[in-house]
Amino acid sequence: MSTNWQKAKEILKNDGVVVIPTDTLYGVVGRALSKEAVEKIYKIKRRKDNKPFIVLISSYKDLEIFGVKIKKDQAKFLEKIWPGEVSVVLPCKLKKWEYLHRGTYSIAFRMVKEKNKNLFELINKVGPLVAPSANLEGGRPAENIKEAKSYFGKNIPLYVNGPEKTLNPSTLIKFENGGFVILRQGDIIIPQV
Repeated sequence: MSTNWQKAKEILKNDGVVVIPTDTLYGVVGRALSKEAVEKIYKIKRRKDNKPFIVLISSYKDLEIFGVKIKKDQAKFLEKIWPGEVSVVLPCKLKKWEYLHRGTYSIAFRMVKEKNKNLFELINKVGPLVAPSANLEGGRPAENIKEAKSYFGKNIPLYVNGPEKTLNPSTLIKFENGGFVILRQGDIIIPQV
């Protein structure tokens, strides 16, 4: 883990917020288990209060933290698309996570591939991360650090540089009526089953 990723880990452990390259876009990230960090991101992004963030995880075990239970058929399906650039909305009934699900009682999770070494390791060290794209509400996602800095300036203590990110956001799906619906199409095309 490079020096900047090491610094990011320390900031995140102390309920801070950083901008890093995620598996899809540059993201404004904070620990999902820190209400303080999550609220900071809403403020910094000027995001509507009722829009939940996607949570990045590194394993199925992370879902247990949020009391998320997966049905057998859903687990079979998830094994085909995870880890990968697909975010899946799953029920999260626990009131203690209200600051994450914002009253929707569901959270979108995305499992990061191990080959995304720095990000994967970061999640393993500090826990699941909320990771909305690095832009102000309604703005175009930053493709590089320069663009991210133009949005947030000194509101973010650390920007971790990486490759230019011109990918789409993740594909977003939700299980429904024994199948799934696509809420947002990203670069990953999922065949209907």
